[in-house]
Amino acid sequence: MKKHVAVLARSVAALSLVFTAHGASAETIIVSAAASLADAFKEIAAKFEAANPGDTVQMNFGASGSLLQQIEKGAPVDVFASADEATMNRAEASDLVVKDTRRTFVKNTLVLIQPAAADNALESLDALRADSVQRIAVGNPESVPVGRYTKRSLEAAGQWDALQGKMILAQNVRQVLDYVARGEVDAGFVYGTDAALMADKVKVSYTVPVEQPVSYPIAVLKHGQDKPASQRFVDLVLSEEGQAVLADFGFERAN
Repeated sequence: MKKHVAVLARSVAALSLVFTAHGASAETIIVSAAASLADAFKEIAAKFEAANPGDTVQMNFGASGSLLQQIEKGAPVDVFASADEATMNRAEASDLVVKDTRRTFVKNTLVLIQPAAADNALESLDALRADSVQRIAVGNPESVPVGRYTKRSLEAAGQWDALQGKMILAQNVRQVLDYVARGEVDAGFVYGTDAALMADKVKVSYTVPVEQPVSYPIAVLKHGQDKPASQRFVDLVLSEEGQAVLADFGFERAN
């Protein structure tokens, strides 16, 4: 009997060590990502936590430029995903990115949208100059990648200066989407993936030509370099499983 008790005690002790070790290895990572990634990344984060019991992903969404400003000011972010290459270039220039972890993982499109009930069809950028178009929602080019893509396209078409009086600047792409969906503006510029989320409230009038591809990079930041979970999250985003989730939300493969 004593022998059986001793064996049981050793087994319990061994299990205790296993659970203690697992608890010690559990990690919480903070992922800051462009607002347009919100729906897809929430689903990817859930898959990550299911596959890594004990690990936790805390998501922080917003305009890429604003997120970078938070990181530059010391926000404890482990993984960063931006909606343009320029913002990630700035992160690298500020020595915030772990070397060789940056990857471009998806592409998107820039589209001109209107409220679903709008009678007029805006099938070109020139059409925005019509008197019937009084308010146009645009992401702030100073901090919002979709705003920079929009500005470059309108400048290339010779329309940026002409439309200044009609522009309503937004803090991120989802705010532009909300303005149009609620009918508070006559038109707005968002990504194709955002427009698809509210297909019952907005309609795509025109797919805007862009000089540079709308591409999204992701990287481990130096704050998270000692957390294996940081690279595992990036690996999941790049994996077939992660890419399938992103495709479900309308994103295109980067290559």
